[in-house]
Amino acid sequence: MSTVLQPFVNFGIWLWGLLATVVVWIFGQELAPPIMLTVRILLLIVCIVAPLMLAVAYLTLWERKMIGWMQIRIGPNRVTFFGIRWLGGLAQPIADGLKLLVKEIIVPAGANKVLFVLAPVMAIMPALAAWAVVPFAPEVVLANIDAGLLYIMAITSMGVYGIIIAGWASNSKYAFLGSLRSAAQMVSYELAMGFALVCVLMAAQSLNLTEVVDGQRGNWGALNWFWVPLFPIFLVYFISGVAETNRAPFDVAEGESEIVAGFHVEYSGMAFAVFFLAEYANMILISTLASIMFLGGWLSPVPAVLANAIGLPWLAAGSVGWLLVKIFVVVSSFLWFRATFPRYRYDQIMRLGWKVFLPLTIAWIVILGAWMLTPLWVWGK
Repeated sequence: MSTVLQPFVNFGIWLWGLLATVVVWIFGQELAPPIMLTVRILLLIVCIVAPLMLAVAYLTLWERKMIGWMQIRIGPNRVTFFGIRWLGGLAQPIADGLKLLVKEIIVPAGANKVLFVLAPVMAIMPALAAWAVVPFAPEVVLANIDAGLLYIMAITSMGVYGIIIAGWASNSKYAFLGSLRSAAQMVSYELAMGFALVCVLMAAQSLNLTEVVDGQRGNWGALNWFWVPLFPIFLVYFISGVAETNRAPFDVAEGESEIVAGFHVEYSGMAFAVFFLAEYANMILISTLASIMFLGGWLSPVPAVLANAIGLPWLAAGSVGWLLVKIFVVVSSFLWFRATFPRYRYDQIMRLGWKVFLPLTIAWIVILGAWMLTPLWVWGK
């Protein structure tokens, strides 16, 4: 694989050197370093956001196909590229995006127009900004800050503001009711997710996400990952993530039979599409964080001893490919849940968050603290 990619790497290095030479020639030696740093950061942002938006688009197709197979249906299979029959269905997300792009955005007469337009932006912004500290490999991260976990907790908690503002600015009782239900649900499960992250912090002894992954290295592959000592917390984090993104069976904020479509009932066109993108971007983000904090990130699940024994030592090497596989498996579980479980009542959802998950996470913090003081604790640093 490295031999195949080497010409592209060499070309990238040559292109970057050429760009640096041009910048020095135009702006001089003093201004060149900050300009090149800015260009590097912008390129990294594009390299993160562009694939993420493509993944969000095609996650909608994968959801429809996967649930279709579960229900013995075909799923989308008509929209294709240039009439090529075996690509049927692959152009469906692009067709959906173009359809929403040309539809008119209707602002209700009594709505607060500024907040009405600002709400979708506030909903998707945290889902994109959180990727700044997500490590894809040991040195592949936009901002390798020491307080990465705190940044994640702070930035993701802002998503609820977009939902509240969307419901209030629409000047619709249905939208406002949906936003209140959704906000109460998100705040409730954010508490459980926060305490789950405290457990990860205790196990890894660090707030840096790269060091969290490094704390899961070992000779036993997947058994060295934090899902083993934190298995109940892993389940709490994943289920809370499903509730946090308002996905089935926790989608009472969008209960069509009760309140039409929830907080975004008055939105149309690309304004509605941005809420849709935010939901799927949050699904991918939570799957990525679960993979990094509990499933070893880019580390291989295969122990080095086993990989050497079968003559495939490369299986034990960590890579971004392992991280992508884990993200795919976790995010597919979101879709599996939707096709399997019926929608909960609202009182059941709140009872689960406050009376089950919150006490469980607090109790596990105490158990984990005592466990770490014994010789039986073999994870982390």
